[in-house]
Amino acid sequence: MIKFLFKGILRDKSRSWLPITIVTIGVSLTVLLSGFMRGMMGDMTDQNARFQTGHVKVITQSYEENMDQMPIDLALLEVNDLKEALTSKYPNMQWVLRTNFGGLIDVPDQDGNTKGQGPASGMALELFNKESQEIERMNIIQSIVQGKVPTKSGEALIGQDFAEKLKVNVGDEVTYVGSTMNGSMCFKSFVVSGTIRFGSSALDKGAIVIDISDAQLMLDMEDGSGEILGFLDDGIYVDDKAMEIKADFNRTANKEDEFAPTMLALKDQNNLASYLDMVDIYAAMFVGIFVFAMSLVLWNTGLLAGLRRYQEFGIRLALGEAKGRIYRNLILEAVLIGTIGSIVGTAIGLGFTFYLQYTGIDISSMLENSTMMMPSVMRSQYSSDLLYLGFIPGLFAMVIGNMLSGLGIYKRETATLFKELEV
Repeated sequence: MIKFLFKGILRDKSRSWLPITIVTIGVSLTVLLSGFMRGMMGDMTDQNARFQTGHVKVITQSYEENMDQMPIDLALLEVNDLKEALTSKYPNMQWVLRTNFGGLIDVPDQDGNTKGQGPASGMALELFNKESQEIERMNIIQSIVQGKVPTKSGEALIGQDFAEKLKVNVGDEVTYVGSTMNGSMCFKSFVVSGTIRFGSSALDKGAIVIDISDAQLMLDMEDGSGEILGFLDDGIYVDDKAMEIKADFNRTANKEDEFAPTMLALKDQNNLASYLDMVDIYAAMFVGIFVFAMSLVLWNTGLLAGLRRYQEFGIRLALGEAKGRIYRNLILEAVLIGTIGSIVGTAIGLGFTFYLQYTGIDISSMLENSTMMMPSVMRSQYSSDLLYLGFIPGLFAMVIGNMLSGLGIYKRETATLFKELEV
């Protein structure tokens, strides 16, 4: 019977191709937009984790109170011992030293006089430590516009937009002017080893990236660091795991010492708790509303498909075919049409999802004056639930629509069929 109905669907294109086309379009849109929403929101969380928050962060208690000001005078000390203790206690995480600092970049001319200046937002990473994986995590090699990653002390990367503003080229010397951990003035010269574009306007306008050892020397932070960031091994933030590690660490923290280390999870920083909760709610609402809307469209498609065959059903009843048999065949046809449309639509939707996952949509022109940490390329993200999500509107809504329209079969009276059919 299934083979017979399948042949009928293929041969009678006027009856099957329109519903299949509508199901395919609806399912492909459902899959694509669901993947795009998930990817867009996930990218913002991932970028905040990589550049600022980590999955967890260890800082001093006083640093936490003034974290937006990047107070290096409240930084952690004896960080090598602390990092070893964290690695030993939480072996399933990777721990790295980070120091954020602000100051002024001065560009001298050939005579040593200032030819340009600009405010800088500095990041000190473990660039020389290959085991830290900071170069890969920050996607530095792929983000370099000119030059190369610093390989020795005294070299620095600066943002491409910053370099264009100050008219700095690779190999030029720039001077950082700022204050040390002890509050005294510091001057440190760096050779520009390369320029970089992270894809975030907030960073690219004034970024300077150096190794943590240069920062410790420049800022009088021997064996010190502003922060220690922790990342789960698989690189994906899982809130339950992060909160469990945070609670375990803070259980033994010294609450009386303002310079004692404390741990924050990603959701505790940058107002990300409310953002992530809102994202989860709105993403679920969006997907739910869209699936419901597409279900209504496809339900109506099934309903209309059944009503259009009102005369066909009458003829089949007049020829003596049982009402139950006609109804079951109608439902089975709807299952076949919904399945075909859902499979094709899911394949098309996944194709576009993978395409946008690797290429993305460039929105950098909209973020030129933005100070918010968000990616300049919006990408979709594949997940296993996209394999079946489209079947909710594509298959079930189609079948329900045909089931409702098919109920009219049982209301037809054989005695009136000839009159209805004008025979």
